[in-house]
Amino acid sequence: MYLLVLVHILQSSLLAVQSCPAACACTYGSSGIAETRLVQCSDPGISAVPINVPADTVKLRLEKTLISRVPRAAFYNLSELRFLWLTYNSVTSIHPSSFVNLKAVRELRLDGNLLTSFPWEGLRDMPRLQTLGLHNNRLSSLPAHAALFLPNITYLDLSSNRLTILPAELLDLWFPVPGQQEGPEKRRVLGLHDNPWLCDCQISMVMSLSASLGSPVVLMDQLLVCRRSPGQSGVLVTQAELSRCARPSVQPAATRVISPLGSNVILRCDATGYPTPTLTWIKTSAYTDCCQQDILEDSNQLPRNLESFMQESPRVGVRWSIISLNGLSYEDAGEYRCQARNMAGISEAPIKLKVVGISRISRLPKKKPKKPRPKSSTKNMKPNQTRAPTNTPSVKDKQTLPNINKTQTAPSLLPKVFPKDKYIKRRKMNLTNAKAPASIKSTPEPPGNSTTAPLSEKLV
Repeated sequence: MYLLVLVHILQSSLLAVQSCPAACACTYGSSGIAETRLVQCSDPGISAVPINVPADTVKLRLEKTLISRVPRAAFYNLSELRFLWLTYNSVTSIHPSSFVNLKAVRELRLDGNLLTSFPWEGLRDMPRLQTLGLHNNRLSSLPAHAALFLPNITYLDLSSNRLTILPAELLDLWFPVPGQQEGPEKRRVLGLHDNPWLCDCQISMVMSLSASLGSPVVLMDQLLVCRRSPGQSGVLVTQAELSRCARPSVQPAATRVISPLGSNVILRCDATGYPTPTLTWIKTSAYTDCCQQDILEDSNQLPRNLESFMQESPRVGVRWSIISLNGLSYEDAGEYRCQARNMAGISEAPIKLKVVGISRISRLPKKKPKKPRPKSSTKNMKPNQTRAPTNTPSVKDKQTLPNINKTQTAPSLLPKVFPKDKYIKRRKMNLTNAKAPASIKSTPEPPGNSTTAPLSEKLV
């Protein structure tokens, strides 16, 4: 039983390899090394992508059919496919996952369809793609993220569409700034003619740069037509009075930043220019001072481009960017440069970041001397008078004092009563010395009761 099932699977797979779809022609051609299978379907009655195309097909041509959409994973079993032509059909939509498993495809042509948009992110499923033809469609705009999926494309035909503006990201890809390109320089062939371009700086720069000696871009047709506004008649780009490009101008939020160790800091810069400049952050040098002598920075690592930053363009000609540094360490200190670039040039602004921490204190700060308490004047004190000791009994006195109940009164603790004449005489003496500080006089000490003497003193 299992043997019969296995034989059936082998037969069906063999038929899938050798069979040819209905209304299609399958032929073999020589590629110089081995024979390759070519499948061409040009029947006007075909309205969907055939699903039984042989798996060993190398070139598939679906032309002049009624196919209106390309579904998801439409060519999944064609892992050996190298050339895919879907030209002059009625295709209006392509699923972003239509090209899954087409890792060997080098040429994709979609000329003569009704596409108003294209799934650029679907190109990541074709890493070897070099030729992309979108001639004679209805594309009206190119998104900025399209540049992310076009680095390997050397032939791009966008002619005969409805394009008006080229995004700055594509211009940066096609005309890289010297010193900013990664890897060897690639020469590209572009088809931009027969589009209602707006007469602006970007299309003018494309024309001038492509005509320069050693340009990495070659235009299929140099006669580009632009319009000053939608609806107006077009004029040749070479004859139009185009607005001139504006070199970027960079303005940092702060040129010097001092932040404590372990804190978080945000560096920001704003740039203006036309076309809208793109911003990058570069750390150019380390910063060393008295507190960072023990930190060694490898000079071979600087300058280096920083990747963890964000940027946004609120309107045409303006772009801002910020970089966030969290948990500052001494290695983060140094000079940072915010670089803005567009087709007109490069501009940058430095920002110096200093990280401060706890420094060593070589000398303790001097304490302010406390003001001495004012001493009582002794000018008016009599020779026989001495300063009375404090009223608080000493520890020894406390130990010798007897325990007295609250209701009892110790006779030795009561002050002595002076005679009336002596009291009046002393009162007159105090009135004459009213301006002087009060003097202290101790009363005669009763005999045999020295332990209670401090408590029997009295102010006069």
